[in-house]
Amino acid sequence: MGVDVGTGGTRAVLLDSGGKLAASVTAAHEDMRMERPLWAEQRPEDWSQAAIQAIRGALNQAGARGADIRGIGLSGQMHGLVMLDAHDHVIRPALIWCDQRSQPQVDWINQTIGRENVLKFIANPMLTGFTLPKLLWVRDNESANFERVRKILLPKDYARFCLTGDYATEVSDASGTGMFDVMQRRWSFEMMNDLKLDRSILPRAHESAEITGRVSRQAAESTGLAVGTPVVGGGGDQAASAVGNGIVEPGIVSCTLGTSGVVFADMETPAYDSLGRVHTFCHAVPGKWHVMGVTQGAGLSLQWFRNRLAVGASYDELMDEAATAGPGCTGLYWLPYLMGERSPHLDSTARGGWIGLTAHHTRADLIRSVVEGVSYSQKDCLDIIAALGGETSTVRLSGGGSRSLFWRQVLADIFGKRVARMETQEGSAYGAALLAMVGTGEYSSVPEVCKAVLREVDGLAPRAAEAKIYAQGHRVFQSLYPALRPFFAATTSS
Repeated sequence: MGVDVGTGGTRAVLLDSGGKLAASVTAAHEDMRMERPLWAEQRPEDWSQAAIQAIRGALNQAGARGADIRGIGLSGQMHGLVMLDAHDHVIRPALIWCDQRSQPQVDWINQTIGRENVLKFIANPMLTGFTLPKLLWVRDNESANFERVRKILLPKDYARFCLTGDYATEVSDASGTGMFDVMQRRWSFEMMNDLKLDRSILPRAHESAEITGRVSRQAAESTGLAVGTPVVGGGGDQAASAVGNGIVEPGIVSCTLGTSGVVFADMETPAYDSLGRVHTFCHAVPGKWHVMGVTQGAGLSLQWFRNRLAVGASYDELMDEAATAGPGCTGLYWLPYLMGERSPHLDSTARGGWIGLTAHHTRADLIRSVVEGVSYSQKDCLDIIAALGGETSTVRLSGGGSRSLFWRQVLADIFGKRVARMETQEGSAYGAALLAMVGTGEYSSVPEVCKAVLREVDGLAPRAAEAKIYAQGHRVFQSLYPALRPFFAATTSS
């Protein structure tokens, strides 16, 4: 079984020993709370209830008993801050991955430790999206809540705690906290000590296929699972999705279009961008690392358009309408910075918007420009990763955006590379289940299980005429953020 605690819902999948999907059920979450611009919170208790529903639903769908499940792998949205008190009660709603309120705390970390030491300690620049600045925001703004903290967990690891009673995480998810030594695959005691933070609040960190605990009696009663079922470390959503897409060896790159958009490449040895434009994290494969670039508002851009400007329209209808506009949208560009931006700008003040809008443009142009703008941003990530050694001839696509043939072809044209999907499109939950297969001995390694069960389908090549248009369009797109950056900063400070 694989269980993925996403932003919109928790998904549980069941696989047979050959990797074939036997069941797949998603239980929706409450909408994220956004009380102020750039704030984003969710209730961890909602995740745990959704996990129970999804697990029970998957067992029922497959006609399986709890005793039939050999092992469970977990995945989930990264960077979220779950705080537990001495009685294991959740202290406050979790600040989740896209929350951008902690820029003052990022600045304080850099001033206190020094940017060079931050890179030395965690192999990444400190970002507002990471867990550590969120924790310091609570310290600085909700001191009573901070004083109650006895343990902090990531979203999937709160689900693990509810299943097993264990405080545990694994290296891929821990890499995105801002408190983890990515090179040494351990918590950065140097970071914690220099910031005068209590190291005891951190959970144990395991490799992703290691067994971290077993299903408790209480969890068995609520989920239908068997007492003692092993639960492996699993992976952060992107690392687990990469396992599900076979991105476990050099030469293969993935692009995942969910709420955020992620370009991901396997690395045999850790390599990081000196400017911090992409992340270097531990992979879910022991002894390996990965590099990834993140567009904060990928699928979120299209979701925003539908919810605000095309209420009632389906995503398929929007894609059909976008396809009626021409490539390049006659000079219309969308900046997908609805929640600030990570790669390549590292700017929490960045804002989204259309540039080049004229009376000539139609709604179809608006929609297509959103697709193109997100794709240009993912191309930024791909180019940086290629410069670090992540070059490839094929990009494997996954996530909700990849379901659209239109969007897949736009990506092929903008990337200038062949794109393909995998036969099984179950994302992070599927990868988490594959990790459970390795952890319980069904396969001896992650690359082995990927070779045995994964197959490419739906290959698309770039089209020469469109690729030429988009190459020029990408150059224009890259010029827009630098020109607008002073405006973003002034708008945020006003």
